[in-house]
Amino acid sequence: MNDTLITSERTDECSDERTDLLDTLAKHRHFLRFTTRDLTDEQAGLRTTAGELCLGGLIKHVTSMERMWADFIRNGPSAPRDFTSMTEADLAQWADEFKMLPGDTLAGVLAEYEEVARQTDELVASLPALDATRPLPKAPWFEPGAQWSARRVLLHIIAETAQHAGHADIIRESLDGAKTMG
Repeated sequence: MNDTLITSERTDECSDERTDLLDTLAKHRHFLRFTTRDLTDEQAGLRTTAGELCLGGLIKHVTSMERMWADFIRNGPSAPRDFTSMTEADLAQWADEFKMLPGDTLAGVLAEYEEVARQTDELVASLPALDATRPLPKAPWFEPGAQWSARRVLLHIIAETAQHAGHADIIRESLDGAKTMG
C-alpha cells in the first residue's frame, strides 16, 4: 500500500512524457536562438572559428533538420532524402543550409525556425502514441533495416538542437565575447 501511495504521488508531481520532451526541446531551441541576440544579418553570417559554421547557418540547418524529422514522423522514410544517392547538386544544397546566403536575414531565419518549432510541437501533441516506429531512410550512418519510434526521433531532434546550440555558443563567444550562459 505504501508503494501505491508513492507511485500516485509521483504521477501527480511529474509531467507527462510529451511535456518533458517538448520542454527540453524548447530549452535548447531557446539557447540556440539566444546566441543571435542583438546581431546584425552580417554578424549572423560570419565564420568566427576554423570551421564553416555561422550562427544564421546553424539555425537554418537545425530548422531543416527538425522539419525533415517531423516529416519522417508523419510520412516515414520517404520524407527524408535518400542519402546514399545524393547528387552534387543535393550536396551543394545541403551545404547551403549552413550558410547565410544573399537575401537571407537573421529575422527571416529565426521566423522560419519558430514556424517549424510550432509545427513540431503541434505534431507531438497530436500523435496517438510516441512508440510507433518507421524504418529509417537509407544513409551510411544508419544500420540497414533500423527503425525509430517517434520518441527516438524527438530525442534525436533534442540532441541535435543541443549540440548545435553548443556550437552556436562557441561561435558567438568568438564573435564578440557574449555567451549563452555564465
